[in-house]
Amino acid sequence: MAELSEQEILRREAAEKLRELGINPYPASLFPVNTKTHEIIENFPSDNTLFQEVSIAGRIMSRRIMGAASFAVIQDSVGKIQLYIKRDEICPNEDKTLYNVVFKKLLDIGDIIGIKGYVFTTQMGEISIHVKELNVLCKSVRPLPIVKEKDGIIYDAFTNPEQRYRQRYLDLIVNPQYRETFVLRTKMVNTMRHFLDEKGYLEVETPVLQPIYGGASARPFKTHHNTLDMTLYLRIANELYLKKLIVGGYDGVYEFSKDFRNEGMDRFHNPEFTQMELYVAYKDYFWMMNLVEEMVEKIALALHGTTEVKVGDNIINFKRPWKRYTMYEAIEHFTGIDISNMEENELRNVCNKLHIEVDNTMGKGKLIDEIFGETCERELIQPTFIYDYPIEMSPLAKKHRDKEGLVERFEAICNCKEICNAYSELNDPLDQRQRFEEQLELGKRGDTESMVLDEDFLRALEYGMPPTSGLGIGIDRLAMMMTNSHSIQDVLFFPQMKPEIKNNEG
Repeated sequence: MAELSEQEILRREAAEKLRELGINPYPASLFPVNTKTHEIIENFPSDNTLFQEVSIAGRIMSRRIMGAASFAVIQDSVGKIQLYIKRDEICPNEDKTLYNVVFKKLLDIGDIIGIKGYVFTTQMGEISIHVKELNVLCKSVRPLPIVKEKDGIIYDAFTNPEQRYRQRYLDLIVNPQYRETFVLRTKMVNTMRHFLDEKGYLEVETPVLQPIYGGASARPFKTHHNTLDMTLYLRIANELYLKKLIVGGYDGVYEFSKDFRNEGMDRFHNPEFTQMELYVAYKDYFWMMNLVEEMVEKIALALHGTTEVKVGDNIINFKRPWKRYTMYEAIEHFTGIDISNMEENELRNVCNKLHIEVDNTMGKGKLIDEIFGETCERELIQPTFIYDYPIEMSPLAKKHRDKEGLVERFEAICNCKEICNAYSELNDPLDQRQRFEEQLELGKRGDTESMVLDEDFLRALEYGMPPTSGLGIGIDRLAMMMTNSHSIQDVLFFPQMKPEIKNNEG
C-alpha cells in the first residue's frame, strides 16, 4: 500500500473518533430516502407546500460553517441541493457534539450523509433543505479532487482523460455531467430492444467462449479450458450461432453481445465492445436497409426529440431516407477511378497512385477495402448506405442476384465511420465451404484476420437455412454519435487501459 497523505491520515483518524463517540462511520441500517434532488428543484417553486417532510441522502460536495449555523451542498444520483444546518435544531438537548464535533470537525467533503427536514427558499432565492436530523452514512477516507475557481479560471479540475477512464467512479462523482452520456446509452439500447420486440423478434443469448471463432474477420483472444483440456476463444462475433437458430426454425432473433477482438486500440476501438446482431428469415438486404433507417431515426427521436443530432462540428440528420451508393460508385465518385473490373495487380497500382500503404498479404478484397477507407469514408458525413460489395470482402454474404463478382451487402456510414454491416446471408452450403477455403488460403499468406472453417456451421447450413437478412450494429460507435462523444472510451464505463504506472501517491 502506498504511503498515506496527510489528508488521508486525518480522515482515518476522524473515522476512529466517530466510533469513539458511538457513531458508526459505516452503518448497516436502512436509511429511508423518499425523494431526489431533481424532484425538489423541479416541483418546489410551483408548490411550496410540497416537501415538508423530506428524507434524502447524498455526498457532501461543499460546506460553509458559520458558527451555530452552516450551509452545505449534497449531491445524489441526479443532482445537487443546498442544506441549511442549525446547531440547536439538530442538537435539541444540551449536548451539541453532533454539530460542534461531528459536522464541523469530523465530516469532510466526499462523506455521505442522510438528512431529514423540510424544503424552503432562502433570502437569496435558492431552494434548500432546512435540516432537522443528520445521519452519517459513509466516511470518505480519500479526499476528492474538488474543482476550484478563481477569477473565472478553473483549478484542479479532474479532466485528464486517462485518469477519468481509469477511475470512472471518481469521474462520475466530480464530473456528474458525464452521467447523462450513460443514461442516454441505456435509453438508446432500450429503444432498439423495444423496436425489435414490437416486430416479434426473439432476444437470445449465444456462447462467449467458442471452440471456433467466426462471424467476422478479426484476431481472437485465446484461452484454455482445464477440465476439457481444449483451447477456447472469446467470440469475435455471434453471427454463426444466430444463423443456426434461423436454421432451427425461428423467424427472427437478435442479441446484444459483448464481443472481443485482439486488435489495436484507438478512439474508435476497444478490445471488448458491444454490438447488436439481428437475423430475420425470408428477408434481403434492401429490406434490412429500410429497417436500419427506421430504427436509427426512432433512436434519435427518442433521445433528442429530433432527427438532427450534433456530432462534433456537424449536424447529422438521421431522417429517412438516407443517401445510397454502391461501393464502386462511391470510389468512382470520390476518386474519379473506376475499379469495378480491375484485378489484384491493377488494384495495387491504384493504391500506389493514391499513396495508400498496402502489403503482400492483402488480397483483392482487402485492397478494395483500403481504397474505399482511405478515399471515401472521410467524405461521408450524413448517414449513407454503401452497398454491393466485392465477393472477396464478404465471405458470409450471398452472391449478388444480378451482378457477377459482387455480394448483397451494405454498410451504413455516418460522420466518416461505419455504424452497421448487413447482408443477404449466404445459405448455399457448398458456396460457403468454398468461401471458407479461400479464407484459409489468405491465412496461409499471412492474413491474421482471415476467417477459419467452421464444420458445424456448414453442417447446419446443409440442413437448410431459409433466405435470411442479417445485421450487426456497433452499439459503442452509435452511442458515440448519439451522445456527441469524441472517443469510444467516453461511452464505456470501464474501457480497457494500459497497465497503471504506480507512484508514491496511489
